[in-house]
Formats: sequence, C-alpha cells, structure tokens
Amino acid sequence: MMAAIPTEIEVETRPRNMRANEILAIAMIALALLLFLCLFSYNPNDPSWNAAGESGTHNWIGAVGANVAAGLFQGIGLAAYLLPFLFLAAAWRRVRSRRINSPMMRLLGLVVLVLSASALLTLANLRLFFDSSFNAGGLTGAIIARALVAGLNTIGAAILLSAIAATGVLLATRFSFAGFYEKLSLLFSDRFAALRAIPERFRAWRLARRERKILRAEARRRAKAERAALKAGTFLALGGGEASPRIGPPIAGSGAEGTGELAEAFASFSAATSAGAKTMAAAAGAGRAPAKRSIWPSRGKSLPAAESAKLEEMMREAAVKRKTESPASGSLPFDGDRRISTRSLSNYQLPSVEFLNEAQMRREQADDELLNMATRLAEKCREFNVTGQIKFICPGPVVTTYEFKPDPGVKYSRVTGLVDDLCLALKAESIRIDRMPGKPHVGIEVPNPRRETIYLREVIESRAFKESTSKLTIALGKTIDGLNYVTDLTRMPHLLIAGTTGSGKSVGVNSLLVSILYRARPDEVKLILIDPKRLELGLYEDIPHLATPIITDPKPAARALRWAVAEMERRYKQLAGWGVRNIDGYNLEIARRNTVKDFDENGEEWRPLPYIVIIIDELADLMMASGHEVEDSITRLAQMARAVGIHLVLATQRPSVDVITGLIKANFPSRISYRVSSKVDSRTILDTNGAEHLLGRGDMLFLPPGSSRLLRVHGAYIDESEIGKVVAHIKTQWLPDYDESITQSDDEALGLEDSDGERDELFEEALRICVEMKRASTSVLQRRLRIGYGRAAAVLDQMEREGLIGQADGARPRPVLQRAYEIVADWDEQEGE
Repeated sequence: MMAAIPTEIEVETRPRNMRANEILAIAMIALALLLFLCLFSYNPNDPSWNAAGESGTHNWIGAVGANVAAGLFQGIGLAAYLLPFLFLAAAWRRVRSRRINSPMMRLLGLVVLVLSASALLTLANLRLFFDSSFNAGGLTGAIIARALVAGLNTIGAAILLSAIAATGVLLATRFSFAGFYEKLSLLFSDRFAALRAIPERFRAWRLARRERKILRAEARRRAKAERAALKAGTFLALGGGEASPRIGPPIAGSGAEGTGELAEAFASFSAATSAGAKTMAAAAGAGRAPAKRSIWPSRGKSLPAAESAKLEEMMREAAVKRKTESPASGSLPFDGDRRISTRSLSNYQLPSVEFLNEAQMRREQADDELLNMATRLAEKCREFNVTGQIKFICPGPVVTTYEFKPDPGVKYSRVTGLVDDLCLALKAESIRIDRMPGKPHVGIEVPNPRRETIYLREVIESRAFKESTSKLTIALGKTIDGLNYVTDLTRMPHLLIAGTTGSGKSVGVNSLLVSILYRARPDEVKLILIDPKRLELGLYEDIPHLATPIITDPKPAARALRWAVAEMERRYKQLAGWGVRNIDGYNLEIARRNTVKDFDENGEEWRPLPYIVIIIDELADLMMASGHEVEDSITRLAQMARAVGIHLVLATQRPSVDVITGLIKANFPSRISYRVSSKVDSRTILDTNGAEHLLGRGDMLFLPPGSSRLLRVHGAYIDESEIGKVVAHIKTQWLPDYDESITQSDDEALGLEDSDGERDELFEEALRICVEMKRASTSVLQRRLRIGYGRAAAVLDQMEREGLIGQADGARPRPVLQRAYEIVADWDEQEGE
C-alpha cells in the first residue's frame, strides 16, 4: 500500500484544466520564440548590462533581447540554444492535459482580447479609412504599442501581443486550439488513408508471392516424383494394372467444404499413373506375368482373400482432402470502425503484427503415409467386426481426421469403444472419436508424427480476424483441418476455461488478452485482471487498458466483483434513461448526439461506455477464500451483465464441482477445456467425455456460443518476448488511469468518513461544483474531480445527510438546496477576509 501512495499523488496533482494548460503552453511558446530570436540575432557590439557598446541596438528583440542574450552567452555559452527547445517541450506536455468556467475569467478574456487587438492594429501602422490622421488602434492601442516597442522592438512586441490575443480568445470563448488541430488532423487522416495502407499492401503482396513460390516448388517436386515413379514402374508393382487409390477432391455432394490445389495435383497424378501402369502391363504381353503385390501390408494374421479385395476396393475410394484458406489482403481494419474518438486517445496506434513471431515453414505429411495409416485403421476395425469404409482423410497441423462410414447395423458405441485398441495398434499417444456434424461419418482423430506449432500472428493476419468488427474478437487458433478460427467474446458472452498444468491454459489466456489489445484502444475496453498466483498476468502491469492494478489478493478480488455488480446496475439505469437496450445502442446514440453537437449540460461531448472484461486466472483460490461472496457476484454478472458490456473470463486448473458450481456452470454456455486428468473433470467442464484424450500444449475442446457441438481447436502460441513487445508499445502511448473505488472496502467506498465523522477531503470542492452547476450528479463529480463512482456517490450521500441537496430521483440529477448556497457564500466571505 505504501508503494501506491506516490502514484496516487502524481495522478491527483496532474493539471486538470485544459484551457489553463493551453494558456501556459502559449506563454511558453512565446517565451521560446523570443529567446531564440534574441539569441540568433545576438551582436557583441550591442550595449548590454556589463558593456557600453555602440549607441544603437542590432538585436531583433531590442535592448531587452541584447541584455538577455549577452547574459546567457556569457553564462552558459552555446548551451543557451537549448532553452527555447526546453520551453517548447514543456509547452507540448502542458497542452496535452484539462477547463476554465468562470464569468470573471470570460470578462477578463474579452478585455485582454480588445486591448491586445488595439495594440496590434497600431503596430500594423494601419489608418482609419475615414480619417487617416488617426491610427486604427486608437489612443489605448498607441500607448500600449509604444510602451512595448520601446523595450522589445516591433518584432518582440508583435509576438507578445499575439500571444496575449490568443489567450484572450481562449478565456472569452470555448474555442480550443488542441480541439481544432485534432479535427483538422482527423479530416486529413481520412483523406490519406490509402497512402498509409501502401506498406501493408506491399507486405501482403510479398506474402502472396512467397506462397505462390512454395506452391510452384511443391508442384515441381511432385512432377519429379511422378516421372521417377513412371520410370521405375512402381505402379505396376503396386496396382498390378488395376486402378490406383483415388487421391483428390471429395465426391460431389459429400458435404466437404473444399480442397486445395494439392489434392487436384494428386488427382491428375493418379490418372496419369493408372494409364502408365496399363501401358506397361500391355508391353509385358505374352511374357511372364508381373508379380502382384498388395499396397496394403499385412499386420499379424492375414485377412482372407475376399476381405482383402474388399478392403482394397474401399481404400481406392478414399480421398485425401486438404482444406486451405484464401490469404487475406490489405491491412488490419483496426481503425476502420472508429465510432467515437476521445480527445486524449485520438492518435493512439494499435500494435503492429511485426511484434509477433512469423510462422515457420511446414512440411506436409506425404499421402502414402496417410493411406498406410488409413489401411492400418481399417484392418484394426475389421479385426473387431466393426466394418465400414474410410471415405476421406483430412490432414491438419496437429491431428489427421479419418472419416469412417460404418456399415449398416454397426452401432456408433462400438466404434467409440475401439479408442484404446486403436491407440495400441497405431502407437498413438491418444485418439479421439466423434461424430461428424451433417455427415453419416465418424471422425477418427489421430495425432500426426510431427506436430506443427501454430503462431498467434497467423491467426491475427487471417481474413476472419481482419473482417471481424467486434472489439472483443479472440484469435483462438486453428481447427483440426488447419483453418484459422476466431470467435467473439460479446456473443459468448462469458467464457469458462479449464485445464491441467502444462495443457496450454495460461498461453490461451495470454492469446485472448493480446487479441483484445490488437483490436481495442484503452477508452474502448477496460480490463480487470485477477491473478491469485501472482505469476501469469504480471506482464500486463500498468497498461492503459487496466481499470485497476492487477489484483493478487482474494479480498480485493471479491470487492472488485462487487464493484462490477454495482457498475452493472448503474449502467442499466443509465441505459434505461436513454431508452436503449444495450451498450452498442447507447454508444451509437452517443455518437449521433456528438455529431449533431447535442452536448451534455457542461457543453462537453458525451463519453461512450467502454467494455469491461474481468479475467480471473485461478478461480479455485478465490472460491476457497470467499466462496459464497464470489459465487454470488459471478452469478449475477453472468446472468445480466452482457447487455451493459461486462464480460467474464474464468480460468482454473481444478475443474471440480466445488470450484465450478452448478450456478456458475449454468450461466457460462461457452466453455473451453484443455487436457484434463480424468473423465470426471471432462464431464464437469463440458458435460461429456473427451477432454481427457487431448494432446496438451494448446489442444482444446471449445463449446461455441449458440451450439451444443464441441469443436476441437489447436490454440495459438505466443511467448513472453512477444507479449513484452506489444505491452511496451502500448505503455509508451498512454498512462493507466486507475479507479481507486474498484478495490475499496465498504468503509472506504461507502462511508468515506472516519470514526470522528470528518468529511471527505473533496467535500468542499464537490459542494462548490454542485452550487456552480445548480444540480448534483455523480457523473459530474466523477468527471470534474477524477474520482470513482463509489466515492462520488458517497460524497452526495453525505451532502444529503447534511441537508445540502435533495433526495435521489432515479437517473435525474439531485436539486441543490438553499442551505448549500449559503454555506458556499460563507466560505467565499471567509476567504475574502
């Protein structure tokens, strides 16, 4: 707690008044320009504070400039040229922070603007068109201009008067130089969007060219293999002049989604080799007939001749189908659906895919290996009187799926009962058998001899991820067919993750977080990370997306969940007051009002509601510390928080019924299970068996939203160095803005009074704001005082108890009573004395 004190003090003492900051910035810029001109025009012969010199002054800023330049050069030498640039840097830092709302200030601004304009007209040496004997600045302008020119010369006086005039404009009007620059840059950024997309298009073109080279090299290799096979006469030995097994696209109408160029190449390869075999058989003619050797090697006890012929006939109809994805073109549309651009984050740049590692070159499994494996599968099934046909072979990055069509009369349970026997026969680590949706086939998923690593960059660069418009798009990995798979957290709307140690659960959580960081700015998504193990989520410390520092203790975690429930209820009231049904409708209405300049009661733009994603890396520790409280909060959030943009991601390595209770599981329809230790754990998380047969290292079963069918996905891998690059890029752009009320205890968040009944330290300032606005509202106090909702509500409750404001009336602001005006007037009199 002691370490957090300097951070809080620094945040609270940052300048909050934008117009004051801009005024200071203008003064610093004017000072920097005056310093630079007086240094640049320095003449040693000018009279100064310690030298007589000539009678006249050559310095552009006059006598003052000559004295300042002489003193600086004699004091610090050429280092004096650093001073103007230091002032410019300080001005830039000032202009990036916040408001002057006072009638006296506006009156002062008008006076300053009139006087400075009068003096500027005098300096311009303009004459009145109706009387040339008087200058356009009048008597007042002439007095001011002559006084300034006497000390600063004409150039120095013009610079100073211009700065004073700009200050008068800021004080007297609502005009903002920073806002004008932002709107101008936004206008030109849309015009030059095509130019900025050129580098991404060039990278996409290079990637497509590299893929074309790989395909051409693969085609040349296969053509060479075809010529070698024809030359050696292997097709006669393998097929004996009969038709060889068909390797190519699936039969039309089979329900397959499509095949790649590789399958088509093998289809032509099969036709050519079959014709070559027949020609060679005819050339043998009346000579000795070639010895026929079956392509299907025997395993143990040989099959009868009739069954062997039937097996060969079945394998001739088998097809290897490789699913490919068309490469996406263009850059990621990260800024494409930018609905609301806040003043502080309009120039925020999302991370580049260059921070992630590129995928390595992959070696595809040869088709003869796949056919041999299919033969062994068919033989083993026939040994146990499970007859059928292997229709298609679908190789993937981690497993290969053999689509087996059982013969009529063969029960599905008999096929699934062969899991252990097939593992033993194929020497596989584990085999999973499941029904194929939409087909009369059973999928037998066999691990590949050489497992490929799926990198997160592949999925983020995919078409599915680029075309998604959701800010909570998750790059999950690849399906067993090798197709990139992404999903949307807003549709789930909450996610339950389970898996043993080493199964890839932590890497999956990191992939989820990085996917969100690649899609959303800090003002669009806020994260609450709860990491009781203190190891997994520390890499994301101090990123601007965090709503509160990473929580590692169970008690503050329970308070954060309670705060999320209160925030959910507050958002529901806010949405009801606006007449919208969900957070997207609210933000669209906000954007519409800001577009037509229908601002709030303070004349400021409406602020959109960000999504809130709560990630708990180990749920078991929280349930042990405060089970009932945590379960109640999670249940309420899971039942109602979707519409207001609050989403939960719960992860645990102990999926037992005391951790994943019935209430929690019933409200989490979307679930991910990595490898678990037993069937009981698999049924706890998925309500079915299968997760115990996964391979680990990111291999998962995913229950998508709106579906009852499990989908096997191989998770994308990201290491700590990649996460470090992404986080470092984000940290350099913005500082975190924590809400201290999220983890406050009940006494801190609700009472805010000590045992002696003292007022909150911001009570007086909050009351002055309410009197100035003539209404009391938590949103106004949050925005003006930069405090959380809980503290603002507690201050208003204290005012109500003291009879300063009226009672709450739904979502409407509270009225300010006469006693509050009298108290503030007494404070002003005491300060005047």
